[in-house]
Order: sequence, then structure tokens, then C-alpha cells
Amino acid sequence: LLERVYLRTTRTFGYCCGMQWKHECWIYSIDCRNEILHATQNQIIGTGELEAIKVQKPAFVLGERVMLCSHDKGTKQRLILGIALVNNSWFYLVELVSPTLTQSRTISNRFSLVGEKSLVRVNV
Repeated sequence: LLERVYLRTTRTFGYCCGMQWKHECWIYSIDCRNEILHATQNQIIGTGELEAIKVQKPAFVLGERVMLCSHDKGTKQRLILGIALVNNSWFYLVELVSPTLTQSRTISNRFSLVGEKSLVRVNV
């Protein structure tokens, strides 16, 4: 189910199609016809209108521990930090590179959306 929301910043309606933890708050992905906009919870108003979609439930949930397949460096265990529906497929936001104390010039973004086939559930 996708909830229809009102996006205050653009004064338009769209459907919430994903969320991620970023900059110490939840960021929601809003499908506004042909573009995906991002907003905080203070920038959207839920309408309570739900739209059924014909897509299977996500394989993973927020905060779930997973292994990142084919990752060469360091630990492969990651947390699901976000979930997004893109072209009727679920993608999961994971941290590709662990944070470091010194700033790296080669890595501009430590996070990436990856598909279900790139992740394996960790049984605790």
C-alpha cells in the first residue's frame, strides 16, 4: 500500500514510495507523477488515502541486519537504512563503506541503493 500525501514545499500531491534514515532524521521519497521528491515528515501531510500496488512486500525491513554480497573490504554486515520502490522493484539503502575519522577525498557518498539479490539475511 502506498499512502497519498500532500507535499507542502511544492503544494502537490504524491505517493510515499520509500524512506531512509539520513542526516539524523527520516527522509521520505514521494512519487509526484514523473519525478521522485524527498521530504522530511514536517514537509508532508498524510491524507489517509491508500493505493494498493501489485508488488510483493519488501524482502527486508528497516534496521534488519544483512550481508552485502561481493563486498571485498572490511565487514560485509550492514543494516537496512532505507527502502524505496523504484519501477515496481524494492531497493534497500545500505552503507557501502564504514565511516572513518578522517575525511576521504575518493568517496563522496558512503551509501547506495542495492537490489534484493545483492543482500543476504543475517540470522541472529
